[in-house]
Amino acid sequence: MNILILGYGKMGKMIEQIALSRGHQIKHKISADNIHELNQIDPKEIDVAIEFSEPGAVISNLYFCFDHHIPVVSGTTGWLDKRSEVETHCMQKNGAFFYASNYSLGVNIFFHINKVLAKLMNRYPDYDVVMEETHHTEKKDAPSGTALTLAGDILDEVVRKNNWVNHGGKNASELPIISHRIPNVPGTHVIRYTSQVDDIEIKHTAHNREGFASGAVLAAEWIIGKHGVFGMDDMLEF
Repeated sequence: MNILILGYGKMGKMIEQIALSRGHQIKHKISADNIHELNQIDPKEIDVAIEFSEPGAVISNLYFCFDHHIPVVSGTTGWLDKRSEVETHCMQKNGAFFYASNYSLGVNIFFHINKVLAKLMNRYPDYDVVMEETHHTEKKDAPSGTALTLAGDILDEVVRKNNWVNHGGKNASELPIISHRIPNVPGTHVIRYTSQVDDIEIKHTAHNREGFASGAVLAAEWIIGKHGVFGMDDMLEF
């Protein structure tokens, strides 16, 4: 594949390494420093784009891909309030869009376990639920996109919780998400159900970014030739 990388930070560099190791070519690497080069790209040279930029750039990056019929895989977080209109634009352009808040295989198994546990714990109101997420200090959004995915699945199943808050919850209907930012932490997520007699806890700890980058490259390989809006559940057939 000929790949366009949109966002050339730590994740972009890791994606480049893994893509090259799998026999792909990086045709262009676009970051804030050379964003003016984006409109000089010949879309016919690009098979797929992988987008890990920042919240302020993601919408324009995605629309560029949709408008030029370039399949795009994105993992940027902090923009999901506009997700509906972005997906609508993709469909109007007959584009291909793959989005995940986290591309790690382990995290997506964790997502599935979280849904199953939340459905079970809905039956037991004596248990309260809280989430903690820890990431590196360069991460600009809080809570993390992964935490928001986990929270959404909990809110779908645990009817006594109506919304999430990014602090210790004051109301019984709130799902607290406690965010920590510590240097050199790829990502840790903990979901804890607590009662007066015991706690139940599930946890995912990433050791490095390689799992995220590998999943994004696999998604880029998978989306070639497809049209529509996709996620990890589609690729992994959960």
